[in-house]
Amino acid sequence: MNTNNGTTIVQPLGARVLIQPLEQEGRTASGLLLPETAKEKPQTGRVVAVGDDESIKVKVDEKVLFAKYTGAEIKLGGVDYLLMEHNDILARLN
Repeated sequence: MNTNNGTTIVQPLGARVLIQPLEQEGRTASGLLLPETAKEKPQTGRVVAVGDDESIKVKVDEKVLFAKYTGAEIKLGGVDYLLMEHNDILARLN
């Protein structure tokens, strides 16, 4: 994964996957705006990079569902990412 300036490259090791969490909607179904403190942790994201383990079943750019409180939160180039074990991914989203 390259950051905006092209200098940092992240390649997960083993059975790990780097995911960029997708932000949840900032409004309720009735149209009320939610403050940041009321939003839940995202559970969906886009796969940015995968490790070299052959048991990993997801590919780069796939949208996935993962366990709510999993992975190591990291920030690269001002963007938040989660580095997690591939077993923490629950499903692919189409």
